[in-house]
Amino acid sequence: MPWQDRPEGSSEVVWRHQGNPLIGWNPTPSTARIFNSSVAAYQGEFIGIFRADHRDGRARIHLGKSPDGLNWTIEDEPIRWVDEAGNPYQPNYAYDPRLVKIEDTYYIIWCTDFSGAALGLGKTKDFKTFVRLENPYIPYNRNGVLFPRKINGNYVMLCRPSDGGHTPFGDIFLSESPDLIYWGRHRKVMSSNAGGWWQATKIGAGAVPIETTEGWLLFYHGVSWTCNGFVYSMGAALLDLECPSKVLYRTRDYLLTPEASYETMGFVPNVVFPCATLHDSDTGRIAIYYGAADTYLALAYCKVDELIRHIKNNSELAANDNEDYR
Repeated sequence: MPWQDRPEGSSEVVWRHQGNPLIGWNPTPSTARIFNSSVAAYQGEFIGIFRADHRDGRARIHLGKSPDGLNWTIEDEPIRWVDEAGNPYQPNYAYDPRLVKIEDTYYIIWCTDFSGAALGLGKTKDFKTFVRLENPYIPYNRNGVLFPRKINGNYVMLCRPSDGGHTPFGDIFLSESPDLIYWGRHRKVMSSNAGGWWQATKIGAGAVPIETTEGWLLFYHGVSWTCNGFVYSMGAALLDLECPSKVLYRTRDYLLTPEASYETMGFVPNVVFPCATLHDSDTGRIAIYYGAADTYLALAYCKVDELIRHIKNNSELAANDNEDYR
């Protein structure tokens, strides 16, 4: 997996890849920008599901491959979906995908058109045939993230109820399903009004949670409202392993905020938006893929033991976190 050691003289818990951004403007003939994308290890290399905003302004998702997780070849044509009967079933638009392997199947969750912004859900086993499943929720909803295994026999998904616009509010919720069709046991997980102002406007789940001995490690984005618009930053939380609606710790201060030029300048300035990780349990290394300024795909690194220690020592829960915990 990709890795760079912490820069000499730095004490940051999360540090940027020195070759950022990984993908810049006009990466394929039909696409203008690729960002907010998700990757996974696959057959000795790496595969990704990429948000690509086309030259017509509409977002679609594309397949990409890489030998090293850094240098990506992106297919120019969007992913072609079929329904469970094998009939073509293309979304009108698709953006901000997450990719997760559960047992022998890879699942993709994205924001789709369902009389408004809602979550789309699909699956593949070979990254050749992509099958759309039933949409999990009614509008409006974004930032759907599936846990990488069933918990107490159920699939578990995080989401962020929203509205039809750019949503000046938002908390993280959790739902369970026995079959990926019927969803219930809804719980609020985290609220946006914790500690620092960097996450005071809204929050949303980012990368697929990583299972650790201390809990589920969740990278998420937090948003503040400034006189110049929204600013998106990155934080992290630890959720209980067997009851992930229970927040154990969450970062009081952001881990990464827009500072580099590719984060502060672009189609939408001042955005750091985590969507995926690669991790190695033997070394404790984590590589974090994030969208930057709605224009670029970028990468950052951390070590799991350092990060967990930092989260515990610098934690502040919102007043109504865990209010739905049972």
